[in-house]
Amino acid sequence: MSSSIPGFAQVLIDWQTHHGRHGLPWQGTRDPYRIWLSEVMLQQTQVATVIPYYLRFLERFPDVAALAAAAPGEVAAAWAGLGYYSRAHNLHRCARKVVSEHGGQFPNSPETLATLPGIGRSTAAAIAAFAWDTRAAILDGNVKRVLCRYFAVEGFPDSPAVLRRLWDLAESLLPGADCGRYAQALMDLGATICIRRHPTCERCPLAAGCVARARGLIDHLPQPRPRRALAERQATFVLVTDGEGVLVERRPPGGIWGGLLVPPEGPPEAILAGLGMAGAPCRPLPAMRQTFTHFRLVATPVVCTVDGPPLAAGEPGRQWLARSAVGEAALPPLFRGLMQRPGRLDEALGDQ
Repeated sequence: MSSSIPGFAQVLIDWQTHHGRHGLPWQGTRDPYRIWLSEVMLQQTQVATVIPYYLRFLERFPDVAALAAAAPGEVAAAWAGLGYYSRAHNLHRCARKVVSEHGGQFPNSPETLATLPGIGRSTAAAIAAFAWDTRAAILDGNVKRVLCRYFAVEGFPDSPAVLRRLWDLAESLLPGADCGRYAQALMDLGATICIRRHPTCERCPLAAGCVARARGLIDHLPQPRPRRALAERQATFVLVTDGEGVLVERRPPGGIWGGLLVPPEGPPEAILAGLGMAGAPCRPLPAMRQTFTHFRLVATPVVCTVDGPPLAAGEPGRQWLARSAVGEAALPPLFRGLMQRPGRLDEALGDQ
């Protein structure tokens, strides 16, 4: 299908050549492993945050075979702090599937790529375009914003009807060649010029044809997700500690903090009874809050003082974590901050 807007793609390709981003660590390569890794990390995460994680991850897992051979805990530890932890679980599953079912080589078809864990339609198209210059449309958050503004598309971009229209537009605008640079141009435009707030329209190569700009709708498009009240969940996490170490458990792959280490969740009395340490003194700390996509968590940490590691600390899924090792462990930032904060646990222990 040829472009429905004469010159749209070529304008962007020319702009990216001279004004786009060219120095990012994952650019200048045709290695689908590195491209895939960057695309997954960049899902819902800013470039500046991703860069150090990407570089450290590559040092630890330089290719898909190394990642596939790693233990889940190793992958979770390398990902800890990057957020949206199901991505790490799917990343590991995907690497293992590439090795076991595709001989360690990423398939070059967007359709086949999209069947792998954690790779959706847009990510598959981006990998194929950057690695093999495949003619495939991308539609990440930045591209949705560009198209919503340029064509003045009303409605929430992820609603089914609007999403179908955006995919139709994205497909219709594809150039006949140089699709990798075109995909990068769309990403760059949305990330650096057509940004969510205070876009610099005067620098945009598409400004002359932008319908939202002509109609004064830039600040209103794309339209936000319809507001709904977030449910609030209460949870208690028990920090069983002797002052030098803390008992942690590995979360199941699904759900929040999937695959990461956290203190046991539940009533302190039940946790301690299960450890054979009933009656250990406990003290609650101020509640901590974290907002997830569909709910707000109110987490109350309770510090329980014991004389040493419980016998059950070595059971599968559990471990006794030295507080000196907290910085390198696969902990959510919420608990890492609590355990590392000078005096926080020590103060609680001293008051018992």
